[in-house]
Formats: sequence, structure tokens, C-alpha cells
Amino acid sequence: MTIFLKDPSATIDYAVDWSTGYLIGQTIDSSDWRVAPSGPGSITVEASRMATGQTVATLSGGQAGCSYQITNSVIFSDGRRDERMLFLRVEDR
Repeated sequence: MTIFLKDPSATIDYAVDWSTGYLIGQTIDSSDWRVAPSGPGSITVEASRMATGQTVATLSGGQAGCSYQITNSVIFSDGRRDERMLFLRVEDR
């Protein structure tokens, strides 16, 4: 498991690459991003988009010293579903 570091004042893109082994003849129909724990001061999903074979979320905020689980759930064009998790630790940098 990889833990990414994020500064609380940074607004940065994080991506999941679904193209390797998943999208053979398929596309991503929908993508949803969730943050846990959520609430005041938590990381915020400012924007999200789908690029060729990838899903991307622009994340901001978070409280220094806290860790967050960012989950990306997708539905493929054949109806299959999957999700990937990113782990972020927020630290003043």
C-alpha cells in the first residue's frame, strides 16, 4: 500500500489508471469519488473527470496530521463495477 503525502494548502490532481488489464474493448461509463473520513476540515473533491483510460480527481484541503482514504468507484461500459483506493496523509510541507 502506497501512502501519498499532501499539504493542506495544496490543490492537486490524483489519477487512477484503469487501462492496464481492465479496459480491453471497454470504456469507463461513470466514476464517483468518496473521501473518508468526511466532514468539516476534511479533504474535498473539487472536481473530477475521465480521461482516456483514467479517472482524475482534484483534491484540496485536509487537516495536517490526519490520514484519508479516497475511493474511486467506476462502472465500465459492459456493466462491470470496480473500485480503487488511494491513501493520503496530510502534512505541512
